[in-house]
Amino acid sequence: MPETKSNSLSKLALQKFKKNFWGVLSFYFIVFCAIVAIFAYVFAPDNSQNANQMHLSIHSKPPGFKVQMLTIPSHDSSEQSFFNKIFFGEKNTDTEIPIEQYVFKNNVLKVFPYSEGEVVELSKEIKLERFPEGSTPDDISNTYIKTQTFVLGTDKYGRDLLSRMLVGIRISFSIGFVAVLISLILGISLGAIAGYFGGKIDTLIMWLINVTWSIPTLLLVIAITLALGKGFWQVFIAVGLTMWVEVARVVRGQVLGVKHMQYVTAAKAMGFTNLRIITKHILPNSLAPVIVISAANFAGAILIESGLSFLGIGAQPPMPSWGAMIKDHYSYIILGKAYLAIIPGLGIMSLVMAFMLIGNALRDALDVKE
Repeated sequence: MPETKSNSLSKLALQKFKKNFWGVLSFYFIVFCAIVAIFAYVFAPDNSQNANQMHLSIHSKPPGFKVQMLTIPSHDSSEQSFFNKIFFGEKNTDTEIPIEQYVFKNNVLKVFPYSEGEVVELSKEIKLERFPEGSTPDDISNTYIKTQTFVLGTDKYGRDLLSRMLVGIRISFSIGFVAVLISLILGISLGAIAGYFGGKIDTLIMWLINVTWSIPTLLLVIAITLALGKGFWQVFIAVGLTMWVEVARVVRGQVLGVKHMQYVTAAKAMGFTNLRIITKHILPNSLAPVIVISAANFAGAILIESGLSFLGIGAQPPMPSWGAMIKDHYSYIILGKAYLAIIPGLGIMSLVMAFMLIGNALRDALDVKE
């Protein structure tokens, strides 16, 4: 009977969620972003590791910029598996040169590097031996010289901004997922123990919660990051260790309200262990608010990571991070190229807003009083 009721409540909550337009839209947007994050290198025009192909001669170009790109193949024979390329990017050692024009003379390819139409650089001569054996001028023109379009333009190092944005989604999603996972494990465990056992254990855990709560989140994250060192995983741990407090307080409150229910008393009378009573009977009836908080914490983790990267103690170069991209280009706002900072800013804003909206939708759907 309780299982049937649980199923019916779940279906009712799902039906209420489906009626929330912004919640459903946010859900599909988050799913889309998750797919992009997993297969970022498949969608990115620059599929090199960290989308880090630099072309200083075409730095800070506007969206839609086009240029002829000459690729000089490398003879490095390092092998890379198919799945490694998809998930971690291609170890690209080829040389790419933006050019304005080119001409073949005898066994030499003469190219004029891109110079923005201001100062014509000296031409460069490239022997055809640099290309695969048997390549004709037509083969080289069709295979190694192509017009490349930078949909979102290039950053101050001449890297493709679209590729950096796509790969940067991984950082935001990863930090959110790992930080929320750590906060749930710590928060649910400590909150459930404090609420169920009470007494001195409750007092000790509440003291720990209050001390952690009293320290500003960003300062605590910075302190933990500096203690663990700069890096990718250090930020994950640091953010996760600061987000468990709210989860623990909510779980403790829920457990305090549920542990005196008749079915908990019946479970104790039947001789069930405390662990089973907590995991099988109390927590399943206490997690609705935690789901809502997790969505908000996901958004908060993305903002904290962006702030840390902006301060230079988050994800380290050349790893693309939306916060670091804003840091690199915020001065361009007054130089007529504000899009270099606005585009990653819009990415952060849209992802955070999606998680906040889906959190609001879950709150409405899981509210059994309505």
